[in-house]
Amino acid sequence: MAKKHYIIPIFVPHKGCPFDCVFCNQKKITGRTKEITAKEVDDQIEEYLGTIGNLDEKYVEIAFFGGSFTGIEKIKQEELLRIAYKWKKRGMIKDIRLSTRPDYIDESIMKMLVDYGVSIIELGVQSMNYEVLIKSGRGHTAEDVVNAVKIMKKYPIQIGLQMMIGLPGDTIEIANLTAQKLIDLSPNFVRIYPTLVVKDTYLEKMYLQGNYKSLSIDDAVVISKGLLLKFLKAEILVIRIGLQPTENILLGKEVIAGPFHPSFRQLVEAKIFKEMLDDAFLKKDIKTHSSIEIQVNDRYVSSLVGHKKENINFIKNKYSIKKIKTIRNNDLKDTSIKIIQSGGETFVLNMKEYANNAI
Repeated sequence: MAKKHYIIPIFVPHKGCPFDCVFCNQKKITGRTKEITAKEVDDQIEEYLGTIGNLDEKYVEIAFFGGSFTGIEKIKQEELLRIAYKWKKRGMIKDIRLSTRPDYIDESIMKMLVDYGVSIIELGVQSMNYEVLIKSGRGHTAEDVVNAVKIMKKYPIQIGLQMMIGLPGDTIEIANLTAQKLIDLSPNFVRIYPTLVVKDTYLEKMYLQGNYKSLSIDDAVVISKGLLLKFLKAEILVIRIGLQPTENILLGKEVIAGPFHPSFRQLVEAKIFKEMLDDAFLKKDIKTHSSIEIQVNDRYVSSLVGHKKENINFIKNKYSIKKIKTIRNNDLKDTSIKIIQSGGETFVLNMKEYANNAI
């Protein structure tokens, strides 16, 4: 059985970044405005570890979120990393993760990070399109991303790349081209974030003046669905789709517009499951059966069923099936589905295989 994964988050709000991207207000997103100290980091790690229990059965990592970490003064970077590395050397945590900008990576930075036990680095790429990067105020180029990844691959770390959809000037075609360029860089994993309009950002001003239109939930789901399938086909892990909901990141609070949903990834997966089922039922011609059983891993039950049983009701109505029973089967791995017809015939669907055929 895989060990349960725990993340100890350390927020470093807007430190080290002189740029103000149109969408960015790290103080609102992280909920933290004060500079964090080494003692606070040490106390926070100790407190988290005290709540986790038997570490032999857990996989724990420390993650520095919220700013361009490698843009912080070097002495501050070392001060914070020294604390994290202390716990790693003790065997209490497995990984140290941080996020930064593509143009804040070079050989000397990488050597220092690895010397302090950093094992996972995420780059905020957002887009690989020149016009989108300019309109978003990113302050770096696509070439900076390529160069950073080239340097990072010389070191024993995992590389994560973050992209955004719905930025000023972005389109579904541009988003897909960005995804393909990220795939060409062969990262270990990616994140996909739909753009949200957050208070006290330039994007809010653009939105209120009518110079920016945010994606709808439906459009964001459709774009993200295509991207997820694209990354699945390339065998690149997508570890998150959509911002994690917090007390601040909720529509009507700090988010004034945009495709926010507390279970955004579930909406994306549900749309794929619906298409998978429709495609399979059409090809298998099982519309004459009065009942079927669909088994899925517990993790994906909600995505399979769909919002308000949308997926199940769609299949029942389209294929004249009187009863569909959903069963949790944790022996099924990943996004596999086992369908058992009333006559006993069984077949298995897999999202990865569907991606291979759909893209």
